[in-house]
Amino acid sequence: MSKPALLVCVMLLSLGCAHKRPYAPKAAAPSGVLSTFQRQVSNAVDAGEGDLALAALRRRLAAEPGNLQVRLALIRRYREAGLPELALDYARIGTERFPDSADMQVEMARALRALGLRAEAAEALERFFRRNPQLSPDVPAWLGILRDELGQWQQGEAAHRAALALAPARDDLFNNLGYNLLRQGRRQEARQMLERALALNPGSKTARNNLGLALAAEPAPALEQFQKVADPATAHNNLACTLIEQGRYAEARKELEIALGYNRNHPAALANLSLLSELDGQAAAVGPGGRPPGRWARFWSAAWRILAGVDKQPSPRP
Repeated sequence: MSKPALLVCVMLLSLGCAHKRPYAPKAAAPSGVLSTFQRQVSNAVDAGEGDLALAALRRRLAAEPGNLQVRLALIRRYREAGLPELALDYARIGTERFPDSADMQVEMARALRALGLRAEAAEALERFFRRNPQLSPDVPAWLGILRDELGQWQQGEAAHRAALALAPARDDLFNNLGYNLLRQGRRQEARQMLERALALNPGSKTARNNLGLALAAEPAPALEQFQKVADPATAHNNLACTLIEQGRYAEARKELEIALGYNRNHPAALANLSLLSELDGQAAAVGPGGRPPGRWARFWSAAWRILAGVDKQPSPRP
């Protein structure tokens, strides 16, 4: 399964508050001709026209309705194509045809999640996991992710630990637990889990950045971790974020000055500098072109800052 897209710098919302486009009410069709045309477009999308991979998968599924792997591939393709409603429809049928498939249950949960129905997804996975506690680590792993996104940190921790009990050599599962503990303020425990993740996979940028967060009380070691996975400007900006969270504004300002020394146009550093000026009452340095950071940058930077390249949690691997 692919990992959710990495978050970028400070222009982010906190876990469980992913940026979404507003929903607009549907306008009534002015004529029967338009209504017919809309149905034709909808049917074309549903049939996979314009997407050769979708069309091929639909044909294969029609020929092999009992093929679990084809149905899973079709569900994933619909989700990746931005058609979560269709992904959910096929997943619901799939859970009826394959009630004991952990992969199908996970796809059902992911389809619900894509539609913002995290609580429903978590409840469905919880029921399945209780019936099949040893079947697959991906079930409790995704259950933990959903609980975290709902802000149910202790329940999420229990799920992450259950996933690790089934797959103790998975670096992403150690990272998931480390992130959960970090959000609970248990930094030392989080550090241990993240170090174990990196021992298994030294190249994990996600675990490396999360370890930097866990080391936030020690600026030098935290900066060392950030520098391993980011350019100098981003690394110093990330350290500034951790210092701002701790109320260490003077130190944060120095880090932002260093970041902007490397890259005067760094948007995250500029946004953080604007935020910092509101917090400590000191004037913010002007941005590029002699203009201070704009209102839009201040809006985003007011959100909880997850650092550059830090994922919420990586998705469980197949």
